[in-house]
Amino acid sequence: MTGTDTVREAPVGTAVTAGPPTGRPWHSLRPVTLLWWREMVRLRHNPVRIAMGLVTPLLFLVVLGTGLDAASGLGKAQLHDYRAFLFPGVLIMSVQAPAIAVGISLVWDRRLGVLRQMLVSPFPRSSIVLGLAFGGATTGGIYGLMVLSVGGIAGIGYTPMLLVVLLEMLLVSLLFTSLGLLAAVTVKQVDTFGIVVNLSLMPLMFFSGAMFPPNGLPGWLAAVVKLNPLTYGVDAVRRTLPGPDVLRSEQNRLLIGDWNPPVVLELGLLAAITAVVLGLATYRFSRAR
Repeated sequence: MTGTDTVREAPVGTAVTAGPPTGRPWHSLRPVTLLWWREMVRLRHNPVRIAMGLVTPLLFLVVLGTGLDAASGLGKAQLHDYRAFLFPGVLIMSVQAPAIAVGISLVWDRRLGVLRQMLVSPFPRSSIVLGLAFGGATTGGIYGLMVLSVGGIAGIGYTPMLLVVLLEMLLVSLLFTSLGLLAAVTVKQVDTFGIVVNLSLMPLMFFSGAMFPPNGLPGWLAAVVKLNPLTYGVDAVRRTLPGPDVLRSEQNRLLIGDWNPPVVLELGLLAAITAVVLGLATYRFSRAR
């Protein structure tokens, strides 16, 4: 230390805290963009994962539709309509796995010590959670876009309305990612996380009206379907997709009594649930060790 150097000490009793520089609100956005970009890099360096993302949706769309046609003796027109009816559920299914993969990566980050580095960073915990959530939602949206590109085999028209469908898919993908992050900050073991997520998501898909009309069901099943938030996402996508009339027929619309909820209200419900789940995930993340 030279003679010209001086050391200024804080007054006694003054608390010194570490954190991002004040007056710079964009510092809270830095972890959001960095963690979002990390998920994009992971996706870019795993082409096999991208290719496999189309396999399961196409199996459901082509094989299941053809098998049901052979079993029931439906004609080609009815088969085409059933593929169109099944397509919204296939879209939802396509964004499910890549979004949940973010939760799996967070569990591994905990095991490898990366999570501890995140926790001691000076950035708000909410910005870290948002970065992970947006990264997973974008990944799911990319998978949904790939499935939309082959929608012609189900009679889906390639019109500008597909942009609205893509936005709906991003919202559903964000909901899946939020659920995955909430599970990841609660469950510490990778194997346990996989079991919990699979047991949670499978009922959500089966009771969402993705594979059968949500109306005219037995009392208990109808109640479960209407209480499932994913039902409203499937119904919103089905009514927005440009395609055969089966997508918008009254028989296949979700009815609560005699009332069919507007698409905007269904999407608002999904957004509210997503915000609650993200808030819970942020709270749990702030208490993680």
